[in-house]
Amino acid sequence: MPMPKITITIPIMAEVHARGEKPEYLFWVGCAGAYDDRYKKVTRAFAKILTHMGVSFAILGTEETCTGDPARRAGNEMLFQMQALQNIATFEKYGIKKILTICPHCFNTFKNEYPDLGGNYEVIHYVQFLDQAIRENKLRVPKSVLQQTRITYHDPCYLGRANNIYKEPRFVLEQVTDHLVEMDRNRSFSLCCGAGGAQMFKEAEKGNKEVFIERTEEALSTNAEVIATACPFCMTMLTDGIKYKNKEQEVKNYDIAELIAQALNL
Repeated sequence: MPMPKITITIPIMAEVHARGEKPEYLFWVGCAGAYDDRYKKVTRAFAKILTHMGVSFAILGTEETCTGDPARRAGNEMLFQMQALQNIATFEKYGIKKILTICPHCFNTFKNEYPDLGGNYEVIHYVQFLDQAIRENKLRVPKSVLQQTRITYHDPCYLGRANNIYKEPRFVLEQVTDHLVEMDRNRSFSLCCGAGGAQMFKEAEKGNKEVFIERTEEALSTNAEVIATACPFCMTMLTDGIKYKNKEQEVKNYDIAELIAQALNL
């Protein structure tokens, strides 16, 4: 019989701090990870992986607010700086030095934009964290039913072109499947999912075809059973694309964290 799924209690930074303890990592959940019903599953998956590994971490809970990324992308620089400075003050209060993110947009903003406002941290996207943990034998991914699953990976813009993170997600996926296939456009030539530049929050502009449909068609052309993503924006757009193409029964969209959690039976 399969092992029962574990239940976990996520430590809250304020409560941990009140006990005089200081976790090694702040796990930044992000707006999608906290509010989007689909991406909450990714948050839970990565939290289970961290707990399984015995990692010292905590989340901000109700003290967490937006990084300001959507505001800056949409052109509201004042709102971005207000949100960023509020977060920097919170991080300073708790002496936070290391930040783990599941969202590439949060990752990019903390890593590349907060330093201009005095916020300097070691910022790690979870695929980097898993890559290092596996290479250092801190995390062992057992063979599972996923090993024979045909998987293709979509490169998020803010992991790939913005931060040159291409090898890590593929290495992690190779622990899960023996059948990792590439789309024609991949790595630095990858096509955006269609949500970038705050497009996620507005109606499509005039054109012959929406970007998310084009990208979904490229993914489906690989005959993959799973489209793997590592970004909440990409997950939303590609899931919509799969529905648009009426392929929900044949093709699934999972985040890399979910695939690792499945392999670990968490």
